[in-house]
Amino acid sequence: MYQLYYYPNNASLAPHFVLAHLDVPYDLVLVDRKSDAQKSADYLKLNPAGRIPTLVDGDLVLFESPAICMYLAEQHDSSLVPAIGSATRPRFLQWMMYLTNTLQAEYMVYCYPAKHTSDPNGASAVKAAHADRITGMFRILDEELETRPYLVGDGITVCDYFLFMLCLWAEDMPTPPQNFKHLGAYLKRMAETDVIQDVCGKESIKLGSFI
Repeated sequence: MYQLYYYPNNASLAPHFVLAHLDVPYDLVLVDRKSDAQKSADYLKLNPAGRIPTLVDGDLVLFESPAICMYLAEQHDSSLVPAIGSATRPRFLQWMMYLTNTLQAEYMVYCYPAKHTSDPNGASAVKAAHADRITGMFRILDEELETRPYLVGDGITVCDYFLFMLCLWAEDMPTPPQNFKHLGAYLKRMAETDVIQDVCGKESIKLGSFI
């Protein structure tokens, strides 16, 4: 049985969505960020990066949220990851890298601006600049979703669960993702799925602004 080391509404959320979508047995193991449990000696033995999430599958211990999502989907031959050689595989890889290496990276700077400047008074400027950058990225996603119901093709993929997680985090931004016409409609569709409803219920995440 899989074990997912998680914290509510953290980077473990996307793997939690994938596990629920696959309908496979799994256990949730809480890593209490409030007490810095992710930096404890026992947790660091599993995940030397000291970050959440971590997945345990027998002798395999895996960290990094997108890697966990893709591993789980491929273990179960799921359409959540398009097969190698399929027409949608390149687009899937493009958006997966964009979400994890671009949008999420920019959002982390927005959330922790003081870590990205040596000027003690510069954090607010960093935060404002990255809010504008993220708004531009939401605009790109909004345009992409004008012509299709999901980010890759006509069905939900790992990209969609990852994007929904990032948008949950960004709902209080100056220009939140749900304000965009096509992205907002997409988020509403995602929020109404059984998987999102079930997992967000388990993690006590409110979906009111998306529905």
